Amino acid sequence: MKHSVWNTKYAKLAINEAQKTPEELHQNVQKAFLLLLQHGCLFQDLVQLKGKDLLTPVSRILVGQPGCTYRYLNTRLFAIPWPDDKYNITYNTGELAEAFKALYELNEFLYKQTKLKLHQCVTDTQCSHQISLEKNFKTNQDDLEPFNVTLINYMNPDYMFYLKEEPYFGMGQMAVSWHHDENLLEESTVAVYNYSYQDCPAELFKDEQVKSKWHVGLKIAWDIETPGLALPLNPGDTYFMLGDMNKTHQHCVIAGSEPRFSSTHRVAECSKGTLNYIKLRCKTAIENLLVIPSTGEKKLKSLEVDILKQAEDIHNEVEFEWLRQFWFQGNRYTKCSDFWINAMADLEDNWRQMETM
Repeated sequence: MKHSVWNTKYAKLAINEAQKTPEELHQNVQKAFLLLLQHGCLFQDLVQLKGKDLLTPVSRILVGQPGCTYRYLNTRLFAIPWPDDKYNITYNTGELAEAFKALYELNEFLYKQTKLKLHQCVTDTQCSHQISLEKNFKTNQDDLEPFNVTLINYMNPDYMFYLKEEPYFGMGQMAVSWHHDENLLEESTVAVYNYSYQDCPAELFKDEQVKSKWHVGLKIAWDIETPGLALPLNPGDTYFMLGDMNKTHQHCVIAGSEPRFSSTHRVAECSKGTLNYIKLRCKTAIENLLVIPSTGEKKLKSLEVDILKQAEDIHNEVEFEWLRQFWFQGNRYTKCSDFWINAMADLEDNWRQMETM
């Protein structure tokens, strides 16, 4: 029954069991996870849910392309940059530099695996049948956008109190309730690498070991009649929600008994969420400011209403979408690198210039 449901209703779910990932990559990534935890780089987020301000039970850090951000539940996360030759990125320690290098290498590996999984999905009878019913499923591998961020999650059941039971299919206690991932590029794949590590006696009975595993639960969006699917996750397993599956389905995380890390690789829709974007916006606004060299006096070049309104909108965007979002999260971004501290100093200078306008 479960196999039939997977093939017919969850054909765009794919899994790479741990042995399909290079052992050296496993070791480097898992070492990186533990290092981030030891260095205090993982934080609970203050988010807005149903009009309430809440701390997430999951601790997180966003890692990704330099200058990328990711917005969810009215909170903007700023990606600690992974290594990139086009930027002069420094990390607080050599160990942290190695950690972010490992996460970048995992991202590259999972991008290649995503291409393979999508190709297999197109050639698979059941999956291709689902695709044939949809007009816009992207199958051209050359056009596949690379993952630009990964959200690293840390969950420890010993510190996650008041977990709710999964309400529809009896899957168990939910560490993360049913949801779609927000603000992703349309029809982009999500790849999730899983690592849980043992802190309980190894001589548990086999049935208890199965019960102690973490699971990802999946269901068709807004449908509780079609059976859901609970996929057990072993350390080092990766699952892929291919194409538009994140849109057509919802997923949850069912808690296991051991601490767990996940690295959730995605294509964030950040057309208005990169450092380059907001820098260009600032440049547009400040172009209307004339500074007289001899006196330092500042004047507006134009008093046209549309130009003044645009400058005001940009000024508010910098303040409320960037500066306030950054600083209310405290000093978390100084734990790993000075990348965002320097960037925010530049944005504050631009904001002050716009204040004079």
